[in-house]
Amino acid sequence: MNDADPSDEALVGRYVRGDAQAFTALYRRHELRVWRYLERNVGNRALAEELMQEVWFAVARDAEGWRPTARFTTWLFAIARNRLVDALRARRPQLSLDVVGHEDAAVVEQLTADAICGPLAAAEAGDRAAALKAALARLAPEQRDALLLQLEGDLSVEEVAAITGTGFETAKSRLRYARTRLRELLSEHV
Repeated sequence: MNDADPSDEALVGRYVRGDAQAFTALYRRHELRVWRYLERNVGNRALAEELMQEVWFAVARDAEGWRPTARFTTWLFAIARNRLVDALRARRPQLSLDVVGHEDAAVVEQLTADAICGPLAAAEAGDRAAALKAALARLAPEQRDALLLQLEGDLSVEEVAAITGTGFETAKSRLRYARTRLRELLSEHV
């Protein structure tokens, strides 16, 4: 976001006052990150698309009641996580996600970057993306959830803890274990 772009909070305010373009701007700004968070957690495009719609319907419906006591992205990813947990509980009632570092953002970005250098680069990027998806699927659900909240939501440990309803130290530990395990799993694909 550059200096000319309105903040998320300003866009929510404009939307509540009837500016539909403000909602569109919010959606475009956060669409990909929310999508990746959902899809990487459920591993199912159709379910992720369904959850994506539910998240943005909830944002549209509840925007008037939202108070900026935290960043908009914290609220947005809390909604996304709640929809995700509900969907996973419905599919596998025994599964619980009631809890789930920036240094790894570069690794994830490198692994998921679009290939612009031709067919070989595209194939390598596809291999890296598949390796990342497989590695994420092998993480413990609460670790995967915490890591994706932090990376995709650009959330702090405090925000991850608040969204997951855990203490700071629990969230920090889950993030540390997730990063360590992800590095181990990705090193197998090098």
